[in-house]
Amino acid sequence: MTEGSTTKAGKRGGVRGRIDKRQAILEAAFRIFARDGYGQSCVREIAAEANVAKPTVYNHLGDKETLFHEAMEAAVVRTVGRSLAALDRLREPEGEMRSALEETGHRLLKSHCSSESQALRGLLHAEGPRFPGLLKEAQRQGPQRVQDVLADRLARLALSGRLTITDPDQSSEQFLALLTAPLELRSRLGTRRVPDAELRAVARAATDTFLRAYGVGGAGERDGA
Repeated sequence: MTEGSTTKAGKRGGVRGRIDKRQAILEAAFRIFARDGYGQSCVREIAAEANVAKPTVYNHLGDKETLFHEAMEAAVVRTVGRSLAALDRLREPEGEMRSALEETGHRLLKSHCSSESQALRGLLHAEGPRFPGLLKEAQRQGPQRVQDVLADRLARLALSGRLTITDPDQSSEQFLALLTAPLELRSRLGTRRVPDAELRAVARAATDTFLRAYGVGGAGERDGA
């Protein structure tokens, strides 16, 4: 290996190291903010959680407010990524519509009930009044994006004759509501872990109701027709 190639490799390693350290700081910050709230959290604890020196946190993220914004935005990206992956089942679903919707609903519920998703919603509710811009952006990049992508999937299914939908945006909102609304009681406002069997039952009931409204022929493919 030449001296030039060694230098380039070293630079790449340095960039990678900085990215990894920044990611570790953001993940640690989110855990501390979720545990203690914004007001009670301190950069010293975040640095200890990330296993870095306190000045390193400031060098990467600046002040505490910037750190909070960046940590929250990174958490939104991670959580919405899981929800969008759940919608892949509807991209080109094989077999009956019921099984595709039910499996998609179950995957969405698992993402919704993950500890990180619950912590993110709790922080947004608690700190939203303090950071209205962050709340608006988190909604746009999170729930609104999931709803928009689901609406696109449903519209394509309607065009192919597999669903009878005239307003994909409304039907997308309704399907998500059928999934998430029951969890407020079942999870006791996020204080109880909902067993997977219950998540599947909720997904099944949501799919049944959704297909009664939008299934082909009104039967919702109940018998696999």
